[in-house]
Amino acid sequence: MSGKDKVENARKILIVDDLEPNRLILEEIIKNMNCYPILAESASQALELMEEWKPQLVLTDISMPGMDGYEMCRILKEKKDTRDIPIVFISAFDDPEDIVEGFRLGGADYITKPFIPEVVQARVGVHLHLYEANWKLTEMNRRLQISVSEQLRQMELEKKNMLYALANIAAQNSSYEKEYMDRLSKNCRVLAQAMQLSPLFEGRISDTYIDTIEIAAPLCDIGNIGVPMEILQKKSGLTPEETEAIQNHTSIGAKFISDLHASSDYNDFISMSIDIARYHHENWDGSGYPDRLAGEEIPLAAQIVSVIEGYCALTGQNAHSREETLEIMNKEAGQKYNKDILDICCKISRQLC
Repeated sequence: MSGKDKVENARKILIVDDLEPNRLILEEIIKNMNCYPILAESASQALELMEEWKPQLVLTDISMPGMDGYEMCRILKEKKDTRDIPIVFISAFDDPEDIVEGFRLGGADYITKPFIPEVVQARVGVHLHLYEANWKLTEMNRRLQISVSEQLRQMELEKKNMLYALANIAAQNSSYEKEYMDRLSKNCRVLAQAMQLSPLFEGRISDTYIDTIEIAAPLCDIGNIGVPMEILQKKSGLTPEETEAIQNHTSIGAKFISDLHASSDYNDFISMSIDIARYHHENWDGSGYPDRLAGEEIPLAAQIVSVIEGYCALTGQNAHSREETLEIMNKEAGQKYNKDILDICCKISRQLC
């Protein structure tokens, strides 16, 4: 091992005293402990050396020209990267008030002069062991937190994948074309981006909101997983009971997402997914379901999905052209759809897939 490696691996102790004899005495004591002493003749010099060496312990005189040991201690305890380093005061004075002041400022111990090598070594050894034990505990907690966070992230990803898998099954049960969910997702993003540029919505739609609605929109009809397939695929008119069963998919979907993530942080993705699943069939005039919300009572994300879902349904499987679709939808502006959102959709419709 080179000399440099030995220094890097050794426990480093910063010695701060304006009197050279004191520094030399302490230097020798520290060397005999197989530690590496770093000498400073003033508090200001010590603060500079702290940046370079990052010692495991500081031995400092109290009474020094310029900045005293108390002030240096206060500065070190205010900094995040030095607050945990133990500081041991050394002084020729043993007034109880001086000792109490040192502890009040965060000092770990107090050693009086003249130095008794065995006492210095014992006290320094204790605080080094405590510092290293605390460091190991902190590092262990940090690694544990990283491990737990990664496991939680993986669990959230698995839950999200499960939601998408069920949403795809629900879409197939509803006879949606294979690309329907992708179109819905991409078009919601395009519309949200355009709304962000409008003075009407710029304060309500952030970049994060746009990213979130893109991944939440495909879950709008996940509740269809709880509706009998024969009802979803029925070509003839529905009975009142069958209509109620289909409409109930909004409540089923919202509850399913909420229950699946009951033990998770209530993040933006989950919150928006629930809003979309429950409210994307609410109408602007209050005639929709399940809660007959009207106007701005309807969550904005659900309003956006409602418009895009209508567009994708009408243009799906080449049923209607873009122009025909927008003409049909404009007849329901202010009734089914928020007219301001639909107007923006019309303006950027060529960007929709």
